[in-house]
Amino acid sequence: MSGAEFPSDEAELYDPASGAFHATGNMVSRHIGHTATLLPNGKVLITGGWFPKPFSLSSMAELYDPSTETFTPAGSMSIPRALHTATLLRSGKVLIAGGSTDSGSATNRAELYDPSTGGFTPTGNMNIGRSGHRAILLASGNVLIVPDTDGADCCSAELYDPESGTFRATGWLQGPVGPAVFTANLLTSGKVLVTVGPPECDYREESAQFYDPVSETFRDAGNVATPRCYQAGTSLSDGTVLISGNLDCGGVAVADLAAAEVYSPAAGAFVRTDNLVVNRESHTATLLKDGRVLIAGGISFFTNGFCTNGKLPSTAELYTPRTIAPAPTLLSTSDVGSSAILHASTQEIVSLAHPAVAGEVLEIYLTGLIDGSVISPQVAIGGLMAEVLFFGGAPGYPGLNQINVRVPSDVSGPAVPLRLNYLARPSNEVTIAVK
Repeated sequence: MSGAEFPSDEAELYDPASGAFHATGNMVSRHIGHTATLLPNGKVLITGGWFPKPFSLSSMAELYDPSTETFTPAGSMSIPRALHTATLLRSGKVLIAGGSTDSGSATNRAELYDPSTGGFTPTGNMNIGRSGHRAILLASGNVLIVPDTDGADCCSAELYDPESGTFRATGWLQGPVGPAVFTANLLTSGKVLVTVGPPECDYREESAQFYDPVSETFRDAGNVATPRCYQAGTSLSDGTVLISGNLDCGGVAVADLAAAEVYSPAAGAFVRTDNLVVNRESHTATLLKDGRVLIAGGISFFTNGFCTNGKLPSTAELYTPRTIAPAPTLLSTSDVGSSAILHASTQEIVSLAHPAVAGEVLEIYLTGLIDGSVISPQVAIGGLMAEVLFFGGAPGYPGLNQINVRVPSDVSGPAVPLRLNYLARPSNEVTIAVK
């Protein structure tokens, strides 16, 4: 990765096949503290952040198109904001919530971005202003909001209901733990695993908790193997969670700075795994389609055996989990190019002779869903999110999975693309005829 001036408008792509980064088109504007959200149509929505003037807040948005490797303007949010959240909802809209404002305070205002219109519209406001918080899409389609490390929005959590467009209070952490949530990862059971700590990382916390969306309560989840601050959490392909990163050298064993661990829901425990190559905090840790994790950037406080004032590493590294589940794979029939997608009403294969129509239910056959998981795949047809009515094992066919979806409106053509994301990993793409 480059050492561009800060903040920067530069962007780059990582190719897992070659293991290398290469430059792509520059953003329309420089950003820091912005969000990047993958949309159902394959484009990436960039919103807000600070940009030079110097360091003014931005209300602008832009779209990255991977097919052309270019960024283009995408309108403006209702207010300038940074350190906000952007969450893709089941409808395909993106919930933009909270963030820092021009006055330096945290806002409670929220809005929705609609990819079909390219516009932002207001939705209900959060109960309190929040900045640097975390937002997790639950299995129900609601969004859990929890505070981050600045302590400004201590000490409460809330839920956003897309159906009513409103936020309401929900349960809060148990026991004498700090009000900051450093990582929040959705488990295949539907619960959310959080690692917690004090604001500003005054000390390193070892406790973890679950949020149960059924009872709307938190409960103890045991202790992490290494007390941490400013760590990253990454959901892995098999339903486990990687916790990586730690704060600076002060009073911490060198080995613990680079230590990483994995939470296993089956074992109900955190277990140490391979150390990071470079100790980091506030880095990114992204699950790749092949099941590995790309760890990049952040801040490093330990170089060549000595504590430092903090450097921005340009290096990246890959973590290979002990177990990697296969990526979701959409199946095809014996006919070349024909996808294994049926009309639910007739059991006929969707084809040019028997095309799908808007509003009807289709049966999609695939492999790669985790048995017992309550986390729904996100299915896109023609770049629009399809309503998922059923997912799980195909009745009578062990090892085969089935997803029933409703074809969205405003989609038609002889070769409409269909693909899905499952636990942050994309499937292959197939095409279907829709009239």
